[in-house]
Amino acid sequence: MELKGKELAAELLRLAATDVNRCIQCGRCSATCPMGDKMDLLPSRMVWELINGNGEEMLKARSPWVCLSCMDCEQRCPRGVSPCAVMEAVRLLVIRQQGGNKLTAEALENYPADMPQQALVAAFRKYNK
Repeated sequence: MELKGKELAAELLRLAATDVNRCIQCGRCSATCPMGDKMDLLPSRMVWELINGNGEEMLKARSPWVCLSCMDCEQRCPRGVSPCAVMEAVRLLVIRQQGGNKLTAEALENYPADMPQQALVAAFRKYNK
């Protein structure tokens, strides 16, 4: 299922679960990013693209794959926006469009009985959105 336009932006917003409309485009996230010089779209630009509904541009970008998920961008944001969550949402959506990265209840049958419950809950939160 290939999403386009507003549906794509809405799905990215849902997966990111961060209020990108709070962003004031101050650039602190981009300035603090240790991989910023390797990105084609800086973290602040990724948030801007999502605010403006340009999801197609984000799916083509190299930036989500370069992101270290170090959360420096989120820590520096004065408004509490998480560009890291936006990067993760783009990665998840690209992988899902390729047919992978979805956790089902049947997948739990193969997990060890001594696996911590927190790991299972975290996996469901991440892969069931």
